[in-house]
Amino acid sequence: MPDRKWNEQDRHWSRHAPVYEDVFLDPYGPGVENPLWAALDAIPDPGSKTIADLGCGTGPLLSRLLDSFGRVLALDFAEGMLDRARARLGPKAAARVEFLNRPMHELDDLAGQLDVAVAVNSLVMPDVRLIDRTLRAIRSALRPGGVFLAIVPSIDALAYHAMLLADRALERGMSPRAAERLAASQIERRYYDFAFGRFRFQGLSQKFWQPFEVEYRLARAGFASVEIAKVLYPWDDALAGSEELAEFPQSWDWFFRAT
Repeated sequence: MPDRKWNEQDRHWSRHAPVYEDVFLDPYGPGVENPLWAALDAIPDPGSKTIADLGCGTGPLLSRLLDSFGRVLALDFAEGMLDRARARLGPKAAARVEFLNRPMHELDDLAGQLDVAVAVNSLVMPDVRLIDRTLRAIRSALRPGGVFLAIVPSIDALAYHAMLLADRALERGMSPRAAERLAASQIERRYYDFAFGRFRFQGLSQKFWQPFEVEYRLARAGFASVEIAKVLYPWDDALAGSEELAEFPQSWDWFFRAT
């Protein structure tokens, strides 16, 4: 059943909380071109607004939200993540946040209360039924005119990265088969299912997205308008072969704004 699998993921995410920033790409890092900042800045009169960070993780966004918004909620299904978020903020700032330890689809008590919902790399449930359920719940939690801002990991960017790495290997004289094997190793291909956009690593299981799936699933959930843009990551040590790929367009995740 999906709920049992969800509880298993709760334990795995809590276990990974202390090293979260070392394992996953950081959309808030230096050199990242992140459309989320402009989207947040465009919210009118944020001091009168309620915003929820859904799947807040270790809380890297919460300080920014507290600086602008009148009411801030932070939700995560992994208690270990919430513990890290409270520690990151410190007692005084953490006291201004309403922390909710629950899955993202359990929002019935927030129906029609949110002006803004944010989900950064948290719409990653491996069971797409839970993703669809979560998106419907978020839509119901938004007030009329409310906005949903999110970043989701991109599976197509991995294919792009693999292509560049293989081409560089071919240019060094490797055979096509050897070049493809090297590129697959460098992007850690063994952890990914490209057909269905899944990533598995040390007990974690995540959904990765194609851009057409963003539009498809948000429309199914009842969102009328979806705008998509790229979160661009610098070619640095977090990405294999970064030095020789610096001349190429950057890798990305997907940002969207939905209403």
